[in-house]
Amino acid sequence: MKKISIIITVLLIIGITLLSQKTTGEKLYLKEIKSLETITDTIEFQKRYSGLDKFFSDKKLGSYVENKKTYFRLFTPSDIKVTLCLYDKPENKISKEYFLTKDENGVWETELDGELYGKYYGYKVYHTGDDLSNSNMPVCVDPYAKAVTSYTTYMSPRLAIVTKEEKYDWERTSWIQRDWRDLIIYEMHVRDMTAHKTSGAKNRGSYKGLTENNITGGLSYIKTLGVNTVELLPSQEFGNIEIPFKDSISGKYNTWNPYERNHWGYMTSNFFAPAAYYNESWDNLKWNRWIGKDGSQRKSFKDMVKAFHKEGIAVMMDVVYNHLSEYETGNLKQIDKEYYFRLDSKGNYLAESYCGNDLKTERPMMRRLIIESILYWMKEYHIDGFRFDLGKLLDWKTIEEIISEAKKVNPNVIFTCEPWGGGYDPAGFSLRGWAPWNDQIRNGIKGENPNNGLGWIFGQWYGNNSPKRIKSYVNGTLVQDTLGLFQKKEHSVNYLESHDGYTLGDFIRIASREVNPGKIIKDADKNVKLTPNQMKLNKLGALFLLTSQGITMISEGQEFARSKVVPFNIKVKDNDKGKIDHNSYNKDNETNYINYKHAKINKELVDYYKGLISLRNTYPAFRYAEYENIIFTDHPNSKFGFSYILKHEKDEFIVIFNADPKQELEFTLPVGRYDVLVDKNSAVTKAMYEVQGKIILETTTGMVLKLK
Repeated sequence: MKKISIIITVLLIIGITLLSQKTTGEKLYLKEIKSLETITDTIEFQKRYSGLDKFFSDKKLGSYVENKKTYFRLFTPSDIKVTLCLYDKPENKISKEYFLTKDENGVWETELDGELYGKYYGYKVYHTGDDLSNSNMPVCVDPYAKAVTSYTTYMSPRLAIVTKEEKYDWERTSWIQRDWRDLIIYEMHVRDMTAHKTSGAKNRGSYKGLTENNITGGLSYIKTLGVNTVELLPSQEFGNIEIPFKDSISGKYNTWNPYERNHWGYMTSNFFAPAAYYNESWDNLKWNRWIGKDGSQRKSFKDMVKAFHKEGIAVMMDVVYNHLSEYETGNLKQIDKEYYFRLDSKGNYLAESYCGNDLKTERPMMRRLIIESILYWMKEYHIDGFRFDLGKLLDWKTIEEIISEAKKVNPNVIFTCEPWGGGYDPAGFSLRGWAPWNDQIRNGIKGENPNNGLGWIFGQWYGNNSPKRIKSYVNGTLVQDTLGLFQKKEHSVNYLESHDGYTLGDFIRIASREVNPGKIIKDADKNVKLTPNQMKLNKLGALFLLTSQGITMISEGQEFARSKVVPFNIKVKDNDKGKIDHNSYNKDNETNYINYKHAKINKELVDYYKGLISLRNTYPAFRYAEYENIIFTDHPNSKFGFSYILKHEKDEFIVIFNADPKQELEFTLPVGRYDVLVDKNSAVTKAMYEVQGKIILETTTGMVLKLK
């Protein structure tokens, strides 16, 4: 008790000192802090750590201008001294420094005369045990910064920019109001879609490149597919430069990434700021320069969203609120590790994300930051929805409040997620109104791996897969099937490919044993060309995916069976050059870029996807059919063959599958005449020809018939 009383007394003294904001306060800091240096044992740490939840503030945070003054506020209850560093240019090594004062709720603040728009700033924060006279502390970026300039080097330094919320002409566009059952999501990377020379874009690999009209790639290509939603891989400011290969920085030794890059963006730095890297057109990264200095990435991002909205295409963002970037200096780790992160009893980071740290989302002010970030992207950038990376690492209360608050802004806002990360609970997300990725349909239809974990399209049962489960997927993997997960069909995000792992095309190439993943591919064009067997497998998977109830998601290039072959013409020592890549997160090169020549090579598959997408968009039965109006019939001679009648309003369809790789199957049709909309060759919305009585399906094919 005596020790605790001393600590409280010291903290009161420090609090009073902070209010003075005078140079004499520095001496008191140095004197009084010594008595706090004894708080190092585990018990005291845990007391202090667990007690931080009591701090909460509803003050406006970040930097903003009001009444000819500029305000700076930072929430960090664990710190004992904070100074503001203000720069005219990010290149300046010397800044003007100002002391901040701390209120009773953990908010440090100051106000300066004038409208300091365009100024660059950061914070130096001092913790228990720090030398308060040390001026060489890292400068931390404001977690509420609306625009950020970053230096292109290892452990990228960043500075926040004081931004002006200027009016933007949305040209009467707003959120796309769409029933979740109608969603056909195209998962894409901002840079990938136009970075390749075949895209025809002038501003390749950028926000602007995506909006260019009458080119081969970008938005011009996406809208021809018929998808109605795009999901951008992480586009909030992120750490895209990892540490030097076979070298060490900040205690980390890079043995895994010779490219020294993070291309996909799952290392978020700032949750309110668009990634400056995508605001410019790059052939190769230009090192050791400040990017995003003028803050124009904000307008470019809005221009991109508006361009999609003009075409009736909704824009979702893939967001990462479970961990923070490992590849920068001066973020929440330096601001307040004890408040913002999950730690063990010794103060070490917990990392169930396998990314070096896990954010403590259950902290009241961390929860507030996440929710305010989501609402900001909705209001400021007209974002229509979000996909949460490793969603299970967020606490349930935060998850519930996110969707509740967001729906007040846009009742149709889309929320999808990975239902894993420190656990696995797709049903729990569904109960809260979220739509998790359905890995059951991915693993059941395609398989888990192309070596010994093949799925239904190959005429095999992966894991505990079965005919009953396959039918459950058709229905939206609903709980009423006893094997299901979801309360509503629109809670099932059905997919066969995502950015992770092998592309569906490569999975099939390897699983069919027609491509050896260990061998060098010298001709990428020849490799991407589908064999007849590969074409059948791709079509069968696409047909199952796009006729199943629920949300449909396809990944960029899936429609032409994209192959991720590591190119030879890169100046990196990579033993996998020329091989198929299954984890291309680190490659800002042609491994990931969309090669539109390859889309032409496999035009037959592209047209098949377009036809299926049009079919789904044209006939509500594939989205809205009631559970009792989907009636299954097993084939008597093969457990890999089945059909179902699909009824909705005045329309009636028969969908037929033969996933048996060894035998063609004969199906007897109900009485009536049927128009063929989909067969082994094509997918259309109007009759190609008519059938009745009986039909025979080749191996690994399917059909869709419509009752006349």
